[in-house]
Amino acid sequence: MTEMDLVQDDGRTLHVHAQETGRLVVFWLHGTPNIGLPPEPLFADAARLGLRWIGYDRPGYGGSTPRPGRDVASAAHDVARIADRLGIDRFAVVGHSGGGPHALACAALLPDRVLAAVSIAGLAPYDAAGLDWFAGMRPSGIAGLRAARAGRAEKAAYEASSPEFDRESFIQADWDALAGPWSWFDSVVGPALAAGAGGLIDDDVAYVTPWGFDCTSITRPVLLLHGGRDRMVPKSHAEWLARECPSAELWLQAEDGHISILSAAPRALAWLNEHAAAASDF
Repeated sequence: MTEMDLVQDDGRTLHVHAQETGRLVVFWLHGTPNIGLPPEPLFADAARLGLRWIGYDRPGYGGSTPRPGRDVASAAHDVARIADRLGIDRFAVVGHSGGGPHALACAALLPDRVLAAVSIAGLAPYDAAGLDWFAGMRPSGIAGLRAARAGRAEKAAYEASSPEFDRESFIQADWDALAGPWSWFDSVVGPALAAGAGGLIDDDVAYVTPWGFDCTSITRPVLLLHGGRDRMVPKSHAEWLARECPSAELWLQAEDGHISILSAAPRALAWLNEHAAAASDF
């Protein structure tokens, strides 16, 4: 894995993590709060399929310059600029948790470049018609997102109060996954918060304000992978996206939670490879 800093036209820096080889480039859109290191537990499966991972720290995380006021759509701009600088024309995208909306942004706004997209345990838009957006979330999650809805200052004050992580946000299967192969999250969560909660704050504000694109307009193939017992992002979010996005396919695993659903990620990568091949002659 190579790391590099790419300076953008506006002077911002994006910190990029990139593998050197692979037939199909797959951008990893990380969750909240993480840095952009691609998921090591999936490296062997990706290599078998000929996939090349690229990730980046979203603004405010790790080595990337903060960008307060960014929306979800801004990820598509950042991904396009990284692809341009690395000489990559077409690619696929995968996002987990908070990365899911950012993967959808790429699919919606870069239809000539994104071959296929996977959103794992991802949110639906806050203004999704007919969706009770908070229903099924833990009270702690609701409190943090309502603070974000009140504005960046309110969210910053909430984070400054040092709320403890609610362990009930994860089911036992999630804790088992975190004790096993997905202990990898330890390597991306700590560094994401090392310089403070700025990236997390900007992420949460972006989730509960207009995203900057219409999910229902996505035409590229999209796979929605979700756990039926997810307490952080309830399954109703994926079900809404599956109903409203004509190109979306839903894989709902009834007994999985927010982290344990990643046990199905190798199958999702095979789906991604197949659908990207159908859309391209790479």
